[in-house]
Amino acid sequence: MRFSLFVHMERWDESVTHRELFENLTELTQMAEAGGFGTVWIGEHHSMEYTVSPNPMPLLAYLAGQTSTIRLGAGTIIAPFWHPLRAAGECALLDVISNGRAEIGLARGAYQYEFDRVASGLPATDGGKHLRELVPAVRELWRGDYAHDGDTWQFPTSTSVPKPLQQPNPPMWIAARDPESHKFAVAEGCNVMVTPLMKGDEEVEDLMRKFNDACAANPHSDRPEIMVLRHTHVHSEDDPDGWRPAAEAINRFYRTFDAWFGNKTTPLNGFLEPSPESKFAERPEFTPESLRNTAMIGTPDEVIARIRGYEALGYDEYSFWIDNSMSHEEKRRSLELFIEHVLPAFQ
Repeated sequence: MRFSLFVHMERWDESVTHRELFENLTELTQMAEAGGFGTVWIGEHHSMEYTVSPNPMPLLAYLAGQTSTIRLGAGTIIAPFWHPLRAAGECALLDVISNGRAEIGLARGAYQYEFDRVASGLPATDGGKHLRELVPAVRELWRGDYAHDGDTWQFPTSTSVPKPLQQPNPPMWIAARDPESHKFAVAEGCNVMVTPLMKGDEEVEDLMRKFNDACAANPHSDRPEIMVLRHTHVHSEDDPDGWRPAAEAINRFYRTFDAWFGNKTTPLNGFLEPSPESKFAERPEFTPESLRNTAMIGTPDEVIARIRGYEALGYDEYSFWIDNSMSHEEKRRSLELFIEHVLPAFQ
């Protein structure tokens, strides 16, 4: 089992500057590298303060110069927002800058809010066809001269400049949930990243079942790797109620996710209030008590036991999703406990 850090700059009000958030993200990445994490993942989101990441590439390129061993993962770029030539060139440049440490994750996208602003109102549900066209096109551009005549993009003979250091290409990852996404990833030789969100470990098992079914449906393809991403917070055994602040913070995170995903209210300068608690009166999975058991919240021993279960299911990588609306100090302490007490159990 490998471990990675999934991290963004989170801004919940104007009391913290973007520069402070940038320095905090850098500190957490350097802690993860020193502690033995294999990869840091940063995604793409637009015009929303609670996930500040309009392009993971400059952040990852900067982190390449502040680190030496940790791999730099785009987790993920949103396929409908990227022309294949731009995606191939920028991802290859990251690989050059990082001396061959790039990991390239791609997704179809989720927030209609972003599609309305970046993709001229394209339905987010149509993002999958862009993903299926982008992945092979990028790989061909990394190989050399290639002309493309697809449903979404058309361009004459072109190539990626620069070319990636890693050959035949940097590892490619697909964010997958439904069975067809898993099958596409396996057929294309891509690794898979999954998240159960606020669902329990039965969802972790079901996502692995979909992955295994996709592997069985492609018997001539090598088994790719699969990563599970989960909100994670470790608290001391000396604090039996240490779970509650984390569960309440993750509740706030998901209510904010719901507000952005619902796309019903115009944000104010990049901020959007969380959906009210009353909206989830009939949704027990949003309660702190439920999130205590579904998110990876617990003492080191409790977290070790659950991750061992994920390892037994066949997951190759566990990604510590540190975004949760808590303060930087609280995140740093949780990461310290994970590095000090959890990681050694898997080494």
